[in-house]
Amino acid sequence: MSGSLRVANVSKEYPRSGMALRDVSFEMRKGEFVFLVGHSGAGKSTLLKLLTMAERPTTGEVRVSGYSSLGITPREVPHLRRRLGVVFQDFRLLPDRTAEQNIAFALEVTGTPSSHIAPKVARLLTQVGLASRATAYPHELSGGEQQRVAIARALANDPFLLLADEPTGNLDDRATHAIYLLLREISARGTSVLIATHDVAMIQRAQQRCLELEQGRLIFDGTDVSTLVANMRGRRT
Repeated sequence: MSGSLRVANVSKEYPRSGMALRDVSFEMRKGEFVFLVGHSGAGKSTLLKLLTMAERPTTGEVRVSGYSSLGITPREVPHLRRRLGVVFQDFRLLPDRTAEQNIAFALEVTGTPSSHIAPKVARLLTQVGLASRATAYPHELSGGEQQRVAIARALANDPFLLLADEPTGNLDDRATHAIYLLLREISARGTSVLIATHDVAMIQRAQQRCLELEQGRLIFDGTDVSTLVANMRGRRT
């Protein structure tokens, strides 16, 4: 399937730091909502880099939207990335552009016809609940609003998969819950969502499938969140 994500027996070794991932395997279906958890250094960031083909596995295969890490060419990587949306903890908005201009930029760089950009931006701002803040600059927006703009920008090219790297790390509890609900809504519309997070409270509330990495190994893949949280807390003590 072109809209699938498959990680098969993937290991990643760096010359200086050693093994970052060890024989990791999992799949995601279209529209699935999944958390990726693990302590700092567990391998989450490495895995996200492999999913965007920023790096290749040492062994195994990553297959994303029909593209395989075993055969993708440098010329094909930008085409793959247009099928992915990425959201970061620090928002990464352009400070000298308004909310609507930040979203429009993502469409401009992929060659979207200019006549299509304004209507698409308006729809995206409405989808994330920020239609009234279209002309606000990032410094005029709250953290939660900035993250909504970042999510709208990530959705600009209709990705099949949204990767969110600690998307609520800089937000308070209320904004965190609102972002979670927005991402759930996006998933319900058919976009697969993978969220890397340390937020145990959000995981407990959500009761969704979780993947846990520890020292590069996938040690948990399931929906029994109570067991996962107990194990996570037990390993911290």
